[in-house]
Amino acid sequence: MMIDDDMRRVIEEQRLAFVATVCPDGSPNLSPKGTIAVWDEGHLVFLHLYSQGTVNNLEQNSCIELNVVDPIRRKGYRFKGIAEILKSGSKFNQIVEHFKQSRGTKPSRIKAAVLVKVLQAAPLISPAYDDISSEEEIARRWKHHYDELLDDL
Repeated sequence: MMIDDDMRRVIEEQRLAFVATVCPDGSPNLSPKGTIAVWDEGHLVFLHLYSQGTVNNLEQNSCIELNVVDPIRRKGYRFKGIAEILKSGSKFNQIVEHFKQSRGTKPSRIKAAVLVKVLQAAPLISPAYDDISSEEEIARRWKHHYDELLDDL
């Protein structure tokens, strides 16, 4: 599965994914991850900073889904794949160095890296588009919404 330019754009702009894993009892676990990044054309990566539940689940069942959505445009992508937990080694060190250089992440905070081989990807598009609204109209509407929220801070 190739991660295309638009998928890369959304991930790089948003930097937040909602990650679904399976708990040992079979129930779902959904957790936000603010370190999502494209590693290469077939892999995503995020860091284990405070993700012990997610990592524990992945150690038992490596199936994972990540959703990344632009809240203004109301579009994004879902990625299904297989996760690999890295705690040492050259690939782990490369990932740590990448996050140190690109985002200023302190290496001492990183407990592990989760490298996700993407097996399937599909667009996520809000039902807000069902009325034939343009992306510009929807973005304007939601930008206004968030601007009003920020005005109240």
